[in-house]
Amino acid sequence: MSNTDYDRIGGEILGSVRNELYMNFPYMDVALCALAFQPGAEVTGGIATEGENLYFSGSWLAHHYLRSRTWVNKAYLHVIFHCLLRHVGKARGKDPALWELASDTAVAALFQELHYGCLYEERNPQREKFLAECAAEMKVVTAEGVYRRLLTLDLPKYEVDMLRSVFRMDDHSLWGGESQQERQQQEQQDQKWEDLSEKTMTAMNTMFSEESGGGQAIADHLQVAVRDDVDYRGFLRRFAAPREVVQVDPDTFDYIFYTYGLELYGNMPLVEPLETKEEKRIEDLVIAVDTSMSTSGELVKAFLACTYAILRSTETYTRKVNIHVIQCDNKVRSDDTIHDLDELHEYMRNFSLKGGDSTDFRPVFQHVNELIEEGAFQSLRGLIYFTDGMGFYPKARPAYETAFVFLGQPPAQVPVPSWAIRLVLELPDLQRAVEAAIEEEPEMTDWDELPRT
Repeated sequence: MSNTDYDRIGGEILGSVRNELYMNFPYMDVALCALAFQPGAEVTGGIATEGENLYFSGSWLAHHYLRSRTWVNKAYLHVIFHCLLRHVGKARGKDPALWELASDTAVAALFQELHYGCLYEERNPQREKFLAECAAEMKVVTAEGVYRRLLTLDLPKYEVDMLRSVFRMDDHSLWGGESQQERQQQEQQDQKWEDLSEKTMTAMNTMFSEESGGGQAIADHLQVAVRDDVDYRGFLRRFAAPREVVQVDPDTFDYIFYTYGLELYGNMPLVEPLETKEEKRIEDLVIAVDTSMSTSGELVKAFLACTYAILRSTETYTRKVNIHVIQCDNKVRSDDTIHDLDELHEYMRNFSLKGGDSTDFRPVFQHVNELIEEGAFQSLRGLIYFTDGMGFYPKARPAYETAFVFLGQPPAQVPVPSWAIRLVLELPDLQRAVEAAIEEEPEMTDWDELPRT
């Protein structure tokens, strides 16, 4: 049989599969039809997408369709879920092997909640064991959460490859292009699928109850996928206090009276610009770091690097600062005072975790309250606590704002106090913040030394 015959058969198989899936998932009609079929015998994994087309090997599809029609149904929907959950667009900048495994795991977790005969597949104990371990650590098993878990586990390559073979259903070789043209195309496709995710959720809400047929699981995953990116740079600015700085204030200066005076008296303006202006500047700040056994030193370095980059690039910092970096597990292990941003940069480069016991947040708040009584701060506006969230929280609200920063969605059982700010960051959020800081000050020579996320 020629390749042309296989291409025709493959296209017919995909059309049949799409129609069957549409009968079971009517609220996904637009998403199911969003990929154009493109034959490509060179697709090593059978089917692949870059977000615009669905490339397929006709002979591969014919072989698998004869063996199991439901497996091909699942493979097609697997690719669509990759797009709806924006796994393709988020691949750039990540370890390819770990991100592909994380993405496949997230889709497999979603399939566990979909009880449809058209998606039946035999059980796999190894796959179910890994999914159960992931589900125990996160409320919704997302690719970002699994990726972060894999970074922490630091599995040997053979174990990663073995897990990838267990979860793999499609070819990911078209993900994460690094050329400028590929990046622009990927950004456009990512926006397209974000819109399709929102339309799918709207259709679910208007057509029928989300509780039926695993619809709630799809809604939960899509809700995470379309969540707005966190602006960590804007978040840091809330801890700035009003300060009068020596700088011309153009907003309070009237150029009409200035030029009128020059015309009337020659060189005598009627008004002079103010030489000071009021701005919000970050001077006093506490950065607490959870150093329990569940915290990764590399992730803490990335967080500190991002914080440094933002403070260094914006107008919200002063050259002289008073930043206390406190490391604590079940007790305060260190309190390092940073007096300027150069010190923060040096501290960040040589940072090492101190501790490794269980987590108790209360000693940090007791320590900070003691510092306030001793006059260590002039105007402390806030405390940022970088943690995984599991530990003992103080019951009383402190006199300053407190933000618990989680790198990724924390487990559902994390009891964050109602008075605290709960900020969930993902690795791409930190990366975007650093890139934006670099764009503001491209002439700085120390950016290359920052730990990358």
